[in-house]
Amino acid sequence: MKPIYLDYNATTPVHPIVAKAMHPYITDMYGNPSSTHWYGFDAREAVDKARAQLARLLECEPQEIIFTGCATESNNIAILGLLTPWMDCKRHLITSAVEHPAVLEVARFCRSLGCSVTVIPVDSNGLVDPCDIEKAITKNTVLISIMHGNNEVGTIQPVEAIAMIAKNHGVLFHCDAAQSIGKIPVNLRKLDVDMLTVAGHKFYAPKGVGALFLKAGTSIQKVYHGASHEFGLRPGTENVTGIVGLGAAAELASENIETRSLKLAETRDRLHNAILAALDDVRLNGHPEKRLPNTLSLGFKNVSATDVMNNLLEVAVSAGAACHGPGEHRISHVLEAMAVPQEYARGTLRLSTGIMTTNDDIDVAAMSIVEAVKRARD
Repeated sequence: MKPIYLDYNATTPVHPIVAKAMHPYITDMYGNPSSTHWYGFDAREAVDKARAQLARLLECEPQEIIFTGCATESNNIAILGLLTPWMDCKRHLITSAVEHPAVLEVARFCRSLGCSVTVIPVDSNGLVDPCDIEKAITKNTVLISIMHGNNEVGTIQPVEAIAMIAKNHGVLFHCDAAQSIGKIPVNLRKLDVDMLTVAGHKFYAPKGVGALFLKAGTSIQKVYHGASHEFGLRPGTENVTGIVGLGAAAELASENIETRSLKLAETRDRLHNAILAALDDVRLNGHPEKRLPNTLSLGFKNVSATDVMNNLLEVAVSAGAACHGPGEHRISHVLEAMAVPQEYARGTLRLSTGIMTTNDDIDVAAMSIVEAVKRARD
Protein backbone atom coordinates (compact mmCIF):
# COMPACT_ATOMS: atom_id res chain seq x y z
CA MET A 1 0.00 0.00 0.00
CA LYS A 2 1.13 3.54 -0.69
CA PRO A 3 2.02 5.69 2.32
CA ILE A 4 -0.40 8.41 3.40
CA TYR A 5 0.69 11.57 1.62
CA LEU A 6 1.35 14.56 3.89
CA ASP A 7 3.84 16.44 1.70
CA TYR A 8 1.53 18.72 -0.27
CA ASN A 9 3.90 21.66 0.11
CA ALA A 10 6.44 19.73 -1.96
CA THR A 11 3.93 19.03 -4.73
CA THR A 12 0.28 18.15 -5.20
CA PRO A 13 -1.33 15.46 -7.32
CA VAL A 14 -3.01 16.64 -10.50
CA HIS A 15 -6.70 17.02 -9.72
CA PRO A 16 -8.94 14.72 -11.82
CA ILE A 17 -10.85 17.73 -13.21
CA VAL A 18 -7.54 19.32 -14.19
CA ALA A 19 -6.35 16.11 -15.84
CA LYS A 20 -9.62 15.88 -17.78
CA ALA A 21 -9.22 19.43 -19.06
CA MET A 22 -5.63 18.71 -20.14
CA HIS A 23 -6.28 15.42 -21.91
CA PRO A 24 -7.49 16.74 -25.30
CA TYR A 25 -4.36 18.88 -25.56
CA ILE A 26 -2.20 15.79 -25.10
CA THR A 27 -4.01 13.85 -27.83
CA ASP A 28 -6.02 15.78 -30.43
CA MET A 29 -5.46 19.51 -29.91
CA TYR A 30 -1.72 19.62 -30.45
CA GLY A 31 -1.36 22.87 -32.37
CA ASN A 32 1.26 25.56 -31.81
CA PRO A 33 -0.39 28.72 -30.42
CA SER A 34 1.68 30.83 -32.82
CA SER A 35 0.51 28.97 -35.94
CA THR A 36 -1.92 30.86 -38.20
CA HIS A 37 -4.28 28.01 -38.97
CA TRP A 38 -7.09 26.12 -37.22
CA TYR A 39 -4.80 24.04 -35.01
CA GLY A 40 -2.90 27.12 -33.89
CA PHE A 41 -6.08 29.14 -33.32
CA ASP A 42 -7.46 26.38 -31.12
CA ALA A 43 -4.28 26.26 -29.03
CA ARG A 44 -4.16 30.06 -28.73
CA GLU A 45 -7.77 30.11 -27.54
CA ALA A 46 -6.90 27.55 -24.85
CA VAL A 47 -3.94 29.64 -23.64
CA ASP A 48 -6.06 32.80 -23.58
CA LYS A 49 -8.78 31.01 -21.62
CA ALA A 50 -6.28 29.80 -19.03
CA ARG A 51 -4.82 33.31 -18.73
CA ALA A 52 -8.31 34.63 -17.98
CA GLN A 53 -8.97 31.82 -15.46
CA LEU A 54 -5.79 32.60 -13.50
CA ALA A 55 -6.49 36.33 -13.68
CA ARG A 56 -9.93 35.76 -12.12
CA LEU A 57 -8.38 33.83 -9.24
CA LEU A 58 -5.80 36.55 -8.59
CA GLU A 59 -8.12 39.52 -9.27
CA CYS A 60 -5.96 41.02 -12.01
CA GLU A 61 -6.12 41.57 -15.78
CA PRO A 62 -5.33 38.68 -18.17
CA GLN A 63 -2.64 40.72 -19.94
CA GLU A 64 -0.80 40.97 -16.61
CA ILE A 65 -0.20 37.19 -16.58
CA ILE A 66 2.98 35.75 -18.13
CA PHE A 67 3.16 31.95 -18.32
CA THR A 68 6.47 30.38 -17.34
CA GLY A 69 7.86 26.92 -16.68
CA CYS A 70 7.85 27.09 -12.87
CA ALA A 71 8.02 29.39 -9.85
CA THR A 72 11.84 29.42 -9.93
CA GLU A 73 11.76 30.74 -13.47
CA SER A 74 9.18 33.37 -12.51
CA ASN A 75 11.39 34.55 -9.63
CA ASN A 76 14.40 34.79 -11.92
CA ILE A 77 12.50 36.73 -14.58
CA ALA A 78 11.11 39.13 -11.97
CA ILE A 79 14.30 39.84 -10.01
CA LEU A 80 16.90 39.68 -12.79
CA GLY A 81 14.56 41.37 -15.24
CA LEU A 82 14.32 44.37 -12.97
CA LEU A 83 17.87 44.49 -11.58
CA THR A 84 19.97 43.58 -14.64
CA PRO A 85 19.75 47.05 -16.25
CA TRP A 86 20.93 48.60 -12.96
CA MET A 87 23.80 46.28 -12.03
CA ASP A 88 26.49 48.79 -12.95
CA CYS A 89 24.78 51.48 -10.86
CA LYS A 90 25.21 49.67 -7.51
CA ARG A 91 21.46 49.26 -7.08
CA HIS A 92 19.94 47.74 -3.95
CA LEU A 93 17.71 44.69 -3.36
CA ILE A 94 15.93 43.90 -0.08
CA THR A 95 14.79 40.36 0.74
CA SER A 96 14.31 38.20 3.85
CA ALA A 97 16.24 35.43 5.58
CA VAL A 98 13.44 32.88 5.11
CA GLU A 99 12.93 33.13 1.35
CA HIS A 100 12.97 30.06 -0.87
CA PRO A 101 16.36 29.37 -2.52
CA ALA A 102 14.70 30.41 -5.79
CA VAL A 103 14.91 33.96 -4.43
CA LEU A 104 17.94 33.80 -2.14
CA GLU A 105 20.18 32.24 -4.79
CA VAL A 106 19.13 34.89 -7.31
CA ALA A 107 19.95 37.54 -4.71
CA ARG A 108 23.41 36.00 -4.22
CA PHE A 109 23.97 36.05 -7.97
CA CYS A 110 22.93 39.70 -8.13
CA ARG A 111 25.39 40.48 -5.34
CA SER A 112 28.17 38.78 -7.32
CA LEU A 113 27.42 41.17 -10.19
CA GLY A 114 27.72 44.24 -7.99
CA CYS A 115 24.21 44.67 -6.65
CA SER A 116 23.85 45.56 -2.97
CA VAL A 117 21.61 43.10 -1.08
CA THR A 118 20.06 43.48 2.37
CA VAL A 119 18.64 40.33 4.01
CA ILE A 120 16.05 41.22 6.65
CA PRO A 121 15.89 38.97 9.75
CA VAL A 122 12.69 37.44 11.10
CA ASP A 123 11.33 36.92 14.60
CA SER A 124 10.92 33.57 16.34
CA ASN A 125 7.65 32.99 14.44
CA GLY A 126 9.27 33.60 11.08
CA LEU A 127 7.68 37.03 10.60
CA VAL A 128 9.37 39.97 8.93
CA ASP A 129 8.87 43.35 10.62
CA PRO A 130 7.78 45.89 7.96
CA CYS A 131 9.58 48.59 9.98
CA ASP A 132 12.88 46.76 9.38
CA ILE A 133 12.21 46.82 5.66
CA GLU A 134 11.45 50.54 5.70
CA LYS A 135 14.65 51.24 7.64
CA ALA A 136 16.66 49.27 5.05
CA ILE A 137 15.44 51.32 2.08
CA THR A 138 18.04 53.64 0.59
CA LYS A 139 18.09 55.98 -2.38
CA ASN A 140 19.50 53.07 -4.43
CA THR A 141 16.79 50.54 -3.51
CA VAL A 142 14.88 49.39 -6.60
CA LEU A 143 13.25 46.14 -5.47
CA ILE A 144 11.86 44.40 -2.38
CA SER A 145 11.26 40.64 -2.68
CA ILE A 146 9.36 39.03 0.20
CA MET A 147 7.40 35.76 0.03
CA HIS A 148 3.73 35.41 0.94
CA GLY A 149 3.45 32.05 2.74
CA ASN A 150 6.58 30.23 3.88
CA ASN A 151 7.13 26.80 2.36
CA GLU A 152 8.58 25.24 5.54
CA VAL A 153 6.65 26.67 8.49
CA GLY A 154 3.68 28.31 6.74
CA THR A 155 4.08 31.78 8.28
CA ILE A 156 2.24 34.40 6.23
CA GLN A 157 4.13 37.67 5.81
CA PRO A 158 2.48 41.12 6.12
CA VAL A 159 2.50 41.66 2.36
CA GLU A 160 -0.07 44.48 2.31
CA ALA A 161 1.92 46.54 4.82
CA ILE A 162 5.16 45.94 2.91
CA ALA A 163 3.49 46.89 -0.37
CA MET A 164 2.36 50.20 1.13
CA ILE A 165 5.90 50.95 2.34
CA ALA A 166 7.32 50.11 -1.08
CA LYS A 167 4.81 52.35 -2.82
CA ASN A 168 5.48 55.26 -0.44
CA HIS A 169 9.20 55.05 -1.25
CA GLY A 170 8.81 54.47 -5.00
CA VAL A 171 10.27 50.96 -4.77
CA LEU A 172 8.93 47.98 -6.70
CA PHE A 173 7.74 44.93 -4.77
CA HIS A 174 7.94 41.28 -5.85
CA CYS A 175 6.16 38.55 -3.87
CA ASP A 176 6.75 34.81 -4.20
CA ALA A 177 3.26 33.37 -3.60
CA ALA A 178 4.03 29.83 -4.77
CA GLN A 179 2.83 28.26 -1.51
CA SER A 180 -0.20 30.42 -0.77
CA ILE A 181 -2.15 30.34 -4.03
CA GLY A 182 -4.92 27.75 -3.87
CA LYS A 183 -4.74 27.60 -0.06
CA ILE A 184 -5.79 31.11 0.93
CA PRO A 185 -7.29 34.01 -1.04
CA VAL A 186 -4.61 35.88 -2.98
CA ASN A 187 -6.26 39.08 -4.18
CA LEU A 188 -3.93 41.37 -6.08
CA ARG A 189 -6.29 44.31 -5.68
CA LYS A 190 -5.65 44.08 -1.92
CA LEU A 191 -2.02 42.98 -1.91
CA ASP A 192 -1.06 45.67 -4.44
CA VAL A 193 2.28 44.11 -5.38
CA ASP A 194 4.08 44.84 -8.64
CA MET A 195 5.10 41.25 -9.40
CA LEU A 196 3.90 37.93 -8.01
CA THR A 197 5.07 34.36 -8.57
CA VAL A 198 2.73 31.40 -9.21
CA ALA A 199 3.59 27.66 -9.15
CA GLY A 200 1.07 25.34 -10.81
CA HIS A 201 2.08 22.10 -9.12
CA LYS A 202 1.46 23.55 -5.65
CA PHE A 203 -2.30 23.72 -6.24
CA TYR A 204 -3.24 20.62 -8.27
CA ALA A 205 -1.96 21.64 -11.70
CA PRO A 206 0.88 19.69 -13.33
CA LYS A 207 4.59 20.26 -12.82
CA GLY A 208 6.41 22.29 -15.42
CA VAL A 209 4.08 25.28 -15.54
CA GLY A 210 3.98 28.52 -13.58
CA ALA A 211 3.21 32.18 -14.04
CA LEU A 212 4.40 35.65 -13.20
CA PHE A 213 2.00 38.49 -12.52
CA LEU A 214 3.48 41.71 -13.87
CA LYS A 215 1.42 44.75 -12.94
CA ALA A 216 0.43 46.92 -15.89
CA GLY A 217 2.97 49.68 -16.37
CA THR A 218 5.80 47.76 -14.65
CA SER A 219 8.75 47.49 -17.00
CA ILE A 220 11.39 44.78 -16.76
CA GLN A 221 14.12 43.67 -19.13
CA LYS A 222 13.94 40.28 -20.80
CA VAL A 223 16.13 37.62 -19.22
CA TYR A 224 15.81 35.14 -22.10
CA HIS A 225 16.29 36.04 -25.74
CA GLY A 226 14.34 34.55 -28.60
CA ALA A 227 10.94 35.06 -30.17
CA SER A 228 8.21 37.32 -28.77
CA HIS A 229 6.12 34.77 -26.86
CA GLU A 230 4.43 35.83 -23.59
CA PHE A 231 4.62 39.55 -24.26
CA GLY A 232 8.27 39.23 -25.22
CA LEU A 233 9.40 38.16 -21.74
CA ARG A 234 9.39 34.36 -21.95
CA PRO A 235 10.36 33.13 -25.43
CA GLY A 236 9.67 29.57 -26.50
CA THR A 237 6.59 27.69 -27.60
CA GLU A 238 4.04 27.69 -24.80
CA ASN A 239 3.37 24.50 -22.85
CA VAL A 240 -0.29 24.44 -23.89
CA THR A 241 -1.17 21.27 -22.00
CA GLY A 242 0.35 22.54 -18.76
CA ILE A 243 -1.15 26.00 -19.18
CA VAL A 244 -4.61 24.49 -19.69
CA GLY A 245 -4.07 22.52 -16.47
CA LEU A 246 -2.99 25.66 -14.61
CA GLY A 247 -6.10 27.47 -15.79
CA ALA A 248 -8.38 24.61 -14.75
CA ALA A 249 -6.72 24.45 -11.30
CA ALA A 250 -7.17 28.21 -10.92
CA GLU A 251 -10.85 27.93 -11.77
CA LEU A 252 -11.30 25.16 -9.20
CA ALA A 253 -9.65 27.29 -6.54
CA SER A 254 -11.77 30.31 -7.50
CA GLU A 255 -14.94 28.34 -6.91
CA ASN A 256 -14.20 27.17 -3.35
CA ILE A 257 -11.15 28.85 -1.88
CA GLU A 258 -12.82 29.74 1.44
CA THR A 259 -14.22 26.23 1.93
CA ARG A 260 -10.90 24.73 0.86
CA SER A 261 -9.00 26.83 3.41
CA LEU A 262 -11.30 25.73 6.22
CA LYS A 263 -10.96 22.05 5.30
CA LEU A 264 -7.17 22.29 5.14
CA ALA A 265 -7.04 23.94 8.56
CA GLU A 266 -9.34 21.28 9.99
CA THR A 267 -7.08 18.40 8.91
CA ARG A 268 -3.92 20.26 9.97
CA ASP A 269 -5.31 20.97 13.44
CA ARG A 270 -6.65 17.43 13.82
CA LEU A 271 -3.16 16.10 13.13
CA HIS A 272 -1.52 18.58 15.51
CA ASN A 273 -3.93 17.83 18.36
CA ALA A 274 -3.56 14.07 17.98
CA ILE A 275 0.24 14.31 18.15
CA LEU A 276 0.19 16.67 21.13
CA ALA A 277 -2.18 14.34 23.00
CA ALA A 278 0.29 11.48 22.70
CA LEU A 279 3.73 13.10 22.95
CA ASP A 280 5.57 15.54 25.18
CA ASP A 281 8.31 17.93 24.09
CA VAL A 282 6.77 18.91 20.75
CA ARG A 283 7.36 22.43 19.43
CA LEU A 284 5.29 24.26 16.81
CA ASN A 285 7.53 26.14 14.39
CA GLY A 286 6.00 29.19 12.73
CA HIS A 287 3.29 31.63 13.68
CA PRO A 288 0.44 29.93 15.60
CA GLU A 289 -2.22 31.95 13.75
CA LYS A 290 -0.72 33.78 10.76
CA ARG A 291 0.15 30.68 8.76
CA LEU A 292 -1.00 28.63 5.80
CA PRO A 293 -4.01 26.47 6.73
CA ASN A 294 -2.40 23.22 5.59
CA THR A 295 1.12 23.58 7.01
CA LEU A 296 2.33 22.07 10.27
CA SER A 297 6.02 22.26 11.19
CA LEU A 298 6.73 20.31 14.38
CA GLY A 299 10.02 19.92 16.22
CA PHE A 300 10.39 16.76 18.32
CA LYS A 301 12.91 17.29 21.11
CA ASN A 302 16.20 15.40 21.16
CA VAL A 303 15.58 13.20 18.13
CA SER A 304 16.83 13.32 14.57
CA ALA A 305 14.26 13.95 11.85
CA THR A 306 16.12 11.38 9.76
CA ASP A 307 15.69 8.73 12.48
CA VAL A 308 11.99 9.53 12.76
CA MET A 309 11.50 9.26 9.00
CA ASN A 310 13.44 5.99 8.88
CA ASN A 311 10.83 4.63 11.29
CA LEU A 312 7.94 6.20 9.37
CA LEU A 313 7.22 4.06 6.33
CA GLU A 314 3.44 4.53 6.45
CA VAL A 315 3.48 8.33 5.93
CA ALA A 316 5.20 10.54 3.34
CA VAL A 317 6.52 13.75 4.96
CA SER A 318 9.47 16.12 4.65
CA ALA A 319 12.18 16.87 7.18
CA GLY A 320 12.76 20.40 8.34
CA ALA A 321 16.48 19.67 8.40
CA ALA A 322 18.43 18.39 5.41
CA CYS A 323 20.88 15.54 5.91
CA HIS A 324 24.37 15.85 4.44
CA GLY A 325 26.15 12.55 4.90
CA PRO A 326 26.00 9.89 7.63
CA GLY A 327 25.40 11.36 11.05
CA GLU A 328 25.70 14.97 9.81
CA HIS A 329 22.68 17.22 10.18
CA ARG A 330 22.30 20.78 9.05
CA ILE A 331 19.40 22.89 10.23
CA SER A 332 17.40 24.53 7.45
CA HIS A 333 18.04 28.22 6.87
CA VAL A 334 14.42 28.98 7.82
CA LEU A 335 14.70 27.34 11.25
CA GLU A 336 18.10 28.98 11.78
CA ALA A 337 16.67 32.40 10.94
CA MET A 338 13.89 31.81 13.47
CA ALA A 339 16.46 30.77 16.12
CA VAL A 340 14.66 27.47 16.74
CA PRO A 341 16.55 25.65 19.55
CA GLN A 342 18.86 22.97 18.18
CA GLU A 343 17.25 20.20 20.21
CA TYR A 344 13.96 20.86 18.38
CA ALA A 345 15.29 21.98 14.99
CA ARG A 346 17.15 18.70 14.41
CA GLY A 347 13.93 16.76 14.92
CA THR A 348 11.64 18.93 12.81
CA LEU A 349 9.14 17.43 10.36
CA ARG A 350 7.09 19.43 7.88
CA LEU A 351 3.59 17.99 7.60
CA SER A 352 1.33 19.46 4.92
CA THR A 353 -2.21 18.36 4.13
CA GLY A 354 -4.22 18.71 0.93
CA ILE A 355 -7.76 18.70 -0.34
CA MET A 356 -7.57 14.92 -0.83
CA THR A 357 -6.56 14.32 2.81
CA THR A 358 -9.30 12.62 4.86
CA ASN A 359 -9.84 12.48 8.61
CA ASP A 360 -9.09 8.75 8.46
CA ASP A 361 -5.76 9.57 6.80
CA ILE A 362 -4.99 12.02 9.59
CA ASP A 363 -5.85 9.56 12.37
CA VAL A 364 -3.69 6.80 10.90
CA ALA A 365 -0.85 9.21 10.12
CA ALA A 366 -0.88 10.71 13.61
CA MET A 367 -0.63 7.28 15.20
CA SER A 368 2.24 6.34 12.87
CA ILE A 369 4.14 9.57 13.55
CA VAL A 370 3.76 9.16 17.30
CA GLU A 371 5.09 5.61 17.17
CA ALA A 372 7.97 6.63 14.90
CA VAL A 373 9.01 9.41 17.31
CA LYS A 374 8.80 7.03 20.29
CA ARG A 375 11.01 4.50 18.49
CA ALA A 376 13.51 7.22 17.58
CA ARG A 377 13.59 8.43 21.18
CA ASP A 378 14.16 4.91 22.43
